[in-house]
Amino acid sequence: MPDFLSRMADWHDSDQAAYELAVTLGALPPGAFAEHKWLFWTGNPLGDGLRQALLALTTAGLLDHDADGDRFRRREEAR
Repeated sequence: MPDFLSRMADWHDSDQAAYELAVTLGALPPGAFAEHKWLFWTGNPLGDGLRQALLALTTAGLLDHDADGDRFRRREEAR
């Protein structure tokens, strides 16, 4: 399975980006996004924590965040 930054080469909506991070961390199984989509659309500790982690990775310079489209991708410099 490719690593998180490899999978984030293209833009992902915030819910898909959070799911990719959750899979990488072993918190959710791969290939089951539709079953767990609700986690990213409701206020709950896992979904909220994953979003905060994505924003922290943006601050750290590993991800780009398009706030208008609420999407994330790997920064070119993070290759």
